[in-house]
This record gives sequence, C-alpha cells and structure tokens, in this order.
Amino acid sequence: MQNTKIKELRRKAMSLPLTPGVYIMKNKSKDVIYIGKAKALKNRVSQYFGSQNNHSDKVRKMVENVDDFDYILTDSEYEALILECSLIKQHMPKYNILLKDDKGYSYIKISKPPWSKITAAKQIIEDGSDYLGPYYSSYYVKNAVEEANKIFKLPTCTRRFPQEFGKGRPCLNYHIKQCSAPCRGRISQSEYQNNINDAISFLKSGGNISIKDMESRMLEASENMEYELAAKLRDRINAVKKMTQKQKVVSVNVQKQDVVSFAGDSNLGCFSIIRFDNGRLYDKEDFIIREPGDASSAMSEFLEQYYTIRDTAPPHIYVNILPEDYEILQEWLTQKAGRKAHISVPQRGEQAQLISMCKNNAIEQLAQQKGYRGSDEAALEELSGLLGLEKIPEFIESYDISNLSGENNVAGMIVFRNGKPYKQAYRKFEIKGFAGQDDYASMAEVLTRRFDEYISAKSNNKTEGFGRLPDLILLDGGKGQVSAVRPVLQKYGLNIPLFGMVKDNKHRTRAITTEGKETEIISKRKAFTLISQIQEEVHRFAISYHRQKRDKKTFKSSLTQIDGIGETRAKALLKYFKTISRISQADIKELENAPTMTKPAAVTVYNYFHKSNKE
Repeated sequence: MQNTKIKELRRKAMSLPLTPGVYIMKNKSKDVIYIGKAKALKNRVSQYFGSQNNHSDKVRKMVENVDDFDYILTDSEYEALILECSLIKQHMPKYNILLKDDKGYSYIKISKPPWSKITAAKQIIEDGSDYLGPYYSSYYVKNAVEEANKIFKLPTCTRRFPQEFGKGRPCLNYHIKQCSAPCRGRISQSEYQNNINDAISFLKSGGNISIKDMESRMLEASENMEYELAAKLRDRINAVKKMTQKQKVVSVNVQKQDVVSFAGDSNLGCFSIIRFDNGRLYDKEDFIIREPGDASSAMSEFLEQYYTIRDTAPPHIYVNILPEDYEILQEWLTQKAGRKAHISVPQRGEQAQLISMCKNNAIEQLAQQKGYRGSDEAALEELSGLLGLEKIPEFIESYDISNLSGENNVAGMIVFRNGKPYKQAYRKFEIKGFAGQDDYASMAEVLTRRFDEYISAKSNNKTEGFGRLPDLILLDGGKGQVSAVRPVLQKYGLNIPLFGMVKDNKHRTRAITTEGKETEIISKRKAFTLISQIQEEVHRFAISYHRQKRDKKTFKSSLTQIDGIGETRAKALLKYFKTISRISQADIKELENAPTMTKPAAVTVYNYFHKSNKE
C-alpha cells in the first residue's frame, strides 16, 4: 500500500515545473509535517519519492507519513526562502528544525540600600530595587554580575543585612578575598556603599570609565597620604584589568559577528552559537536537535530558524559547515540586517580557532545530553568524519584472532560503547571449522557465528548482547581480513561499516584500511588515540583467551592424565602445592594430606612422578 502511495506521489512530483517554489508535505490528517524550498520544484520534490536507500532516517520517516503535498510557485529562490520562513513559523511542521524564542530579557538587579546586593534577574519586581537593562543576553548578565561581585568583593550569599550581622562565620569567599564580609563587621556601611557605586559604574561602562575614575581617586588618596585606601583602589584597578585581559582571550578584531558550529550526526546533533559585539563575547546559546539529517541541510535550516526569531543579523557569520544554498541565505540576511552579510567557513587564523572552540562546546553539550564525557564524544565524532560514517558510532565491535602455529586457535570480540570499553558485551570464540592456522578463514567463521547469534536473538525479540548490531566493525588486521569478512555481511544483508586496523613493524596502530585503500590516522589525534585503545584492548583480550586455552591444555596433559585425578582434584592439588614441580617432589604422606586426596590417589600420583624408581 505504501509503495503504491509513493508511486502516486512521484507521478505528481514529476509533473511539477522546473521553477523555484515552496513545497508543503501533509499527512493523512492534512496536517503540515514538512515545508521546504527548491530552486527547481520538480527535481527536489521527486527525489523524496524515488529510492529510499539514499535518504537519511529522518527523511525516510517523513516520506512514510506523507499522504499528499501542495506547492507554491515563486519568481526566485530568494522569494522561496522568505515564503518558507514565513510558513514554517506559521505551521511549525514536525520534521523541520524548530527553535523556540524563549530567551526573554534579563536585568541586573541592585537591591535597595543600605547593604545592597547585585544579582541577575529575569523580570522587574516592584520591591524598591534598581534595575539595569533590559539585556537580551542572560549569558552576559550572569557573567557581568559575577565579575562585578568578585572585583568589588560584594557578598553573594543569602544572608540579610543588617538582620544577620554577627551570626555565623564568614564564608569561603571571604577567605579567598572575594568578599569584604559585612556579616562580621569587617567593612563600614559608607565604604560598602562606595563599593556598590563602583560596581554599578563598572557594569554601566564595561570597565574603561570605571578604571579612569578609580585611578584618579587612587592618586588623590595617595597625595592625601591615605595609603590604605590607595592600596585598595590599586588592587581593584588591577582586578578590573585582569578581568578585561581574560575577556580578550575570546575577543576578536571584527566588531560584530556570530560563530556557529554543528556537532553530531543525522540522529542527534547540537548547534552552538557564540556571539560577539564590540570585539567581545556577549552571548552563547546551545540547541540540541533530534534527527537533524544531513549536516549541510541542517545548518541551512538552523540559520533560517535562528535569524527568523532574531531582530537582526551580524555582518559576519562564521560556520564549520557551509549550508546548502548559502548564497540565498546571505541575500536574505543582508535584506534583514540592512547591510551586507557574509557566511563563510574559516580555514585558518583567529576565526578558525573560534570555530574550533565553538564546536568543542557543541560536542560537550552533546556529550552531556548522551550522558558521557565530551572527550569521548569528540573522539567518536572525529572518527566518524575520518571514516565517512553516516552517524557517530555508539557501539563499536572489534575482533582479533590468536593462535600459536595453528594451535589453540581462538578469537576475541570486544565492544566499545560511547567510546569506552563495554566489558559485559565481550565474547570469546574457539575456532571450530578447521584445524591449523588461517586467520582469514578464522575471522570469517567468527563473524558468521556472531551474526547467526544475531538472527537467533532477533527471532526471540532480544535487543541486547548479540541481539544488537554494531554501528562499526573494526578488525585487527589489514585488507585480507576485511576481504574475508565482507562476504559475510553481504550474506546477511547487513550494511555495517567495516574497516581493518593496520599496525606498523613495532606493533603500533598505523592506519585504517578497507579493501581498496589505507587511511592514515596519526594526524587525527583524538581518533588515533581511540583506535589505538581499541586495537590494544582486542589484542589483549584475544591473547589472554589463547593463553587460558593453552594453559588449560597443558594442565590437562599432566595431572588430569593420572588415573583417578580429575579436574577438581587436580585444581585442589595445584592450589595446595602451588606448582607441578612441588607435587612431583612430594612424598606419599604429603600427597595424602592434601585436600580431596585419599591414600590410593596419593600412591597413584606419587608413582606417576617416580616411574623410574618404581621400575
């Protein structure tokens, strides 16, 4: 039924004109579920109803729910963009990237004297306090209030003055010289009010004017031999300058600009934006997006939505991924701002460093959303980009073969979940299909048995362990191992990314390989570290299993070959005597005293190790 509907929609799409316009996808209830723009309607819309193999999961889900579509012709791509933004804002379709304009305004609150406090506030309350603002950025207000309280040593606690004078000890802020401790009477009311006035001046001027005023007062105090006051003003000036220098770390030569970075994959992503004005970072925002789809398309949709809910746009917007149709976006932003606007991807210099900082912030936010560390997310994202994966690999399976001249042929399977070993999913395999040494055939056998287990688990509705497919398979080996396993994946109809991990002559990770070519990974430090950890871990796990099998076989070939000595009694003997050598040197009485042993068994063991004497 669904295929019939898609064919019907494709026929309708093929009749569309090759002109710009907006298309409106609707479900069976006639609800608008997606709105898009197109340079050529026929080409864009017909793509949705062709082969589904090339679509992202988000697009496939959307297409499955499309029952019909409408379209509106426009005279240009620019008009199509304007109309698209307007319609998205009106209908809020389910499958478009939607951002809520819920920031509101923020204020700096100065409570009524005496003993005023400076805090951040979301709204004005008629309580006798003074308010600075409104400010659009809550980020700026929070940081400005924090700076002012630290520099001028104002209390940030919940104590009320003068009601709570002398009650309790000074808090930690006093001991680290970030509070003047009015709670303990360490500062007079007049001096405290002067600090409040200086802090307000600092907040209003941004530091420059307040520094000049304090320098003038410091010189005056010095001339009047008020050296203690001059020293306090000197320390305060230095604190303001230090804070200003700290801000220069994230300042830029361009007066007004936004920096936007995307991190994630087609299933879950994060857009981070840092905003600059007068060369200073004044706002930061993060947006978690579920199923953003293709990164370039997602960036285009995000910028449309973000600047739709903003009053204006800066002259420069730097991004880490160039949005599709960015020329049209530039034209729209230019019109919105009333001056030329540029969108670009910086490749080097200060702007490239800001893009990197912004992306790291997006990675950290994404990691918090998923519940693990930002460094792990960064490594996985770098690995995903390096290997050209469609999504960041949450589950990675890795395999290694271990044997000694074909003896005790085994394999180890390890799992990394979110960049960390997931040991409860580790598995061991004993090679059963043949005798001797053949790493390629061994690897093929192991993967075949693994996916046989998957089929079995799937039929029993099990989604853990073997019932979960990996997002990436890494084999400890080169092109040969990859070529041996590829047919196994094809046999089961699985499209799982498959790569080999190649070592150098010192047994260190060197590259990633497919059947066709090798990809050098040393320059990608985060991905390289992760791959190295995986390769070392799978080798350790496989070789430890091989040693275990070899030791067990050696164990069986000695004690368990003695009549009347099974594995239980053999283990007890080893535990008691510690070594085979000490067992062989023990007399009958000592053997008889060992746990689980009897006199006949002791005689048998003694005779086994003293055949020549017996003879």
